[in-house]
Amino acid sequence: MSRHSALPASPCQISLAELIDMRHQLREVQLFSSNARRSPLIGLHHSRLRGRGVDFDQVRLYQPGDDVRSIDWRVTARSQEPHTKLFHEERERPVFILVEQSPRLFFGSQLLFKSVLAAQAASLFAWSALEHNDRIGGLVFGCLAPQEVRPRRSKQSLLQLLARLAKANASLQDNPREDAEAFTQALRRSREVMRPGSLLPIICDERALNETVEQQLILLARHNDLILMPISDPLEHALPQAGLLRFCQGAQSLTLDCQQPALRRQWQAQASNRQARWERLAQQLGVLLLPLSSASPLLDQLKQHLAQGRPSP
Repeated sequence: MSRHSALPASPCQISLAELIDMRHQLREVQLFSSNARRSPLIGLHHSRLRGRGVDFDQVRLYQPGDDVRSIDWRVTARSQEPHTKLFHEERERPVFILVEQSPRLFFGSQLLFKSVLAAQAASLFAWSALEHNDRIGGLVFGCLAPQEVRPRRSKQSLLQLLARLAKANASLQDNPREDAEAFTQALRRSREVMRPGSLLPIICDERALNETVEQQLILLARHNDLILMPISDPLEHALPQAGLLRFCQGAQSLTLDCQQPALRRQWQAQASNRQARWERLAQQLGVLLLPLSSASPLLDQLKQHLAQGRPSP
């Protein structure tokens, strides 16, 4: 395995060194816009607000209250009506990554565990945000106490987030206890600490969506840009023709007879309903949906999403 491989050394666990090494994958996929960098202190994302800034946007008829310094005299002379220039206000944008590391992600039937894929995605987005001079922070939630890092424009802040992420990932093997309210609490905390206009990549289990979570996402999306990344495993979408299949989590176990047609249909229907619910929510909120599967390398999936014409945040 090469030093810059997108796959971890272990499919079940990822180290801090591997999360740090994800920065070398930035050349493989362009997550954010690739505008020319103008200043090391200014982020590359455009505000939804219009104001006096560095990027010209459009010319429109002058309105009372417009800055007279922005009048476009050439257009005004041609049209015989006063016109003013509008600019995109260019500013840094806080990027706050919510990433789940819970027992329900400590599973994988093919390439790697969902918890490892979630950590990889969080690391890649964090490095990409830092490269574009955005303030980077995040919150790791799951079986441990929430691990929060306030957004700052520094490599130290990013490394602090990755260290907490690696620690949470390593704890999954010895801690089967799961906090059912962890995701809801993480979303509520994000609403408390994030200022309007922030970007929130949200990386969680596909099964995490419920009425309470959905309501919190709706509230967050009113003032922030969200990227929804639900993670699933192929076994959660379709049962194999394998006879009896036993699932274990701690002291609990469940045995299913995969040969039963009714069970197989119900299993697939539940997975289809989960996918459809995420799609409806993303469409309702007007946000980016990037579903991920533990069956394929992260970079391959992101490249496929981008090739399908999904816009960069």
